[in-house]
Amino acid sequence: MAEPTPQKNARHDSGIGERFMYFKKEDFEVDWEKISEGKFGHVYKVKLRLWREKCAIKAFTTSSDHRNMLQVAKIGKIKFKYLLTIYGLCKDSAAAVMEYINRGSLDNLLTTHALMWPKKFQMIHEVAMGMNFLHSMKPPFLHLNLKLSNILLDDHLHVKISDFGIIKWADSSNKTAFIEHLAARGNINYVPPETFSQNPEPPTSKYDVYSFAIVIWEILTQKRPYCGMNMTEILIRVTSGKRPSVEKVPDDKPHECEEMISIMQQCWRQDSSERPAFYETVQMTEALSDVLKLPDKIPGREVNKRSQKIEKSQCLSALQREDSQETPERHSDKDIVSYLKRKDFESFKNVLKKEHVSMRFKEDNSLLHYAVASGNTESVRLVLNHGASVNCQSANGYTPLLVAVLKKFHEICGLLVEHGADVNLTEQDLWTALHFASQSGDDRAVRLLLDAKATADVKDKDGWTPLHLASQNGHENVVRHLLSRLSNVDKQEEQSGRTALHTACEYGHLRIAKILLAKGADPNRTDNTQTTPLHLAAEQGHFRVARLLVNSGADVKLKDDRSYSALHFAALQGCTGICRLLLNNGEDADVMTGQKWTPMHLAALKGHSETLLVLEENGASVDMQGEGGWTALHLSCHHRHDEVVSVLINAGANPNVAEDGGWTPLHLACHNRGFANVLLLIAGHTDINVQNNSKDTPLHLAVQSGSVPIVKALLLNNADKYIVNCKGYTAFDLAQQANNEEMIQLLKL
Repeated sequence: MAEPTPQKNARHDSGIGERFMYFKKEDFEVDWEKISEGKFGHVYKVKLRLWREKCAIKAFTTSSDHRNMLQVAKIGKIKFKYLLTIYGLCKDSAAAVMEYINRGSLDNLLTTHALMWPKKFQMIHEVAMGMNFLHSMKPPFLHLNLKLSNILLDDHLHVKISDFGIIKWADSSNKTAFIEHLAARGNINYVPPETFSQNPEPPTSKYDVYSFAIVIWEILTQKRPYCGMNMTEILIRVTSGKRPSVEKVPDDKPHECEEMISIMQQCWRQDSSERPAFYETVQMTEALSDVLKLPDKIPGREVNKRSQKIEKSQCLSALQREDSQETPERHSDKDIVSYLKRKDFESFKNVLKKEHVSMRFKEDNSLLHYAVASGNTESVRLVLNHGASVNCQSANGYTPLLVAVLKKFHEICGLLVEHGADVNLTEQDLWTALHFASQSGDDRAVRLLLDAKATADVKDKDGWTPLHLASQNGHENVVRHLLSRLSNVDKQEEQSGRTALHTACEYGHLRIAKILLAKGADPNRTDNTQTTPLHLAAEQGHFRVARLLVNSGADVKLKDDRSYSALHFAALQGCTGICRLLLNNGEDADVMTGQKWTPMHLAALKGHSETLLVLEENGASVDMQGEGGWTALHLSCHHRHDEVVSVLINAGANPNVAEDGGWTPLHLACHNRGFANVLLLIAGHTDINVQNNSKDTPLHLAVQSGSVPIVKALLLNNADKYIVNCKGYTAFDLAQQANNEEMIQLLKL
């Protein structure tokens, strides 16, 4: 088949390759819309007369126009999903003709939109993919210009890296000139420390890795690094090993973000040899992106950060470790503490003086703190009898009673209480002794403290009560003791508004949930996001807890603030038993979220075929369309869930339903190289030659994805290889553009 017809006045440059073209000004419409302007060039949005295609034209404005034109001609051969496509050159305007990216740069987007974490992770991974492609070339192709303004975004916020290869080390007379050129382009934030050294060696691939780390930081924080600093200040910080603060990453980050931060920190290491290569970062970011992955048009539910309290026993470190670095003013001061640490209590008793009890040691701990930590009751009694303040607090607010509770020294706890210890004093996070005892499940200490008038429903700084902590950690006896002193079992903590019942159900503590419900806990109480205990039990897959809640009057139809019901959560997690429980108790199998997703959609999204069968048996529609017109079959093809596709086809799903962009499930299967899905769809009588809104057929997409088996399968089933898309290309033309010889031969037959 012949090469696609070029523009009337455009010509192919045989020295560049068949895909690269030269254009003239008359090949474009007369209206050139300037969309950006910089020191080194202006970018215009234009339309090609013959193709009727919007393009971007970058007109160079410097004395190095000729070099830029040659460089553009060279890099125009590079084609990859996450790299900006360059169509050719406009010689009479000294400009490059490129694909037009509608959403502009990531630099602009991060200042105007609050991105969800899955989208942030996806963007980071796609930048890594694009850079890995460049570095995988022989020889490696260095970008040296990676920054937010050179990361463009398509309509679905997928990455397109631009301006690669524009900056060249060889074009600078020395390192100083190179740095000045970078500074003039506004790149100084992305320049690694080795560039500022006296070493005249040219940049390596690890230069781009460092720039990538700064890009990660900007995406995670949506802030500017080194804000308000001049070039000299930035240079000093970077060369001394300082980097943008990770504390700027928002507090609502998912726990996977810690791993992404670790990748970022590896990529900006001071020693360039210790930075990972891009093929390594691709593997690491892919794993994290997959965990939070959302389909292109499925915004899904952004899971609320789980309220959780961690163990705080590490706060005793100053009392437990040997203070070899501690140097008190007087030698006897050091000795008095060392006797307790060596458990030489007889010597301690002999040398103890009244003046010792008022002294302060490391982290503002008193001698009474150390005596309590030693676990020796007589030493504690001795210090108290010498006039020690029983309620003295360390630097972090710890009293001797808190130390005794943490160490579970019950006799010492009783002794301190007898000497007037305030059981309701708090440390810096407003935890009382009762909080600590409840978290650790120390029911003996809980009883002692309650008998000493400890406030049973006291709240810490986040609003957590001892009952919340005992319910989270499964301490049934503690829960019973606390409930005997509480009038309100449904007290909510401030951070998320959850009750103790929410916490027990989230962590699957069935017996505690029973106790709370028996004491009058409301099974339909909602937290700050309208989440009920049943939602949490379903989301975590706790069937017995969910059954208890339903039997106790939980409303199966209640929805959270994003219109997710318990059935949605159960379907998303593949908890088939909980799905059946909810359906048998009146829930609608086709209940919709705020984005019009049904449980069928969510089960398909995650590949839960058994859950799909239960939903279908209970009357769920297999062809419901959610946001963007996506069906369950679209989602399963998008994620290559072969078994789910088979279940849906056998259940009568229509394989020819098109989403809003005209894509059928077959388009998605071909685009994502899902060979098994393609065969299943063909067996399900899908339309082989259906065109989407861009006039692409499944065959076009299979060629673009490079899947020879899929192309063969389509051709064997009468795919029309002569259909042209909106750009005027046939599948054969696309194969030629990709230089895929095997594909070309298939399509020639």
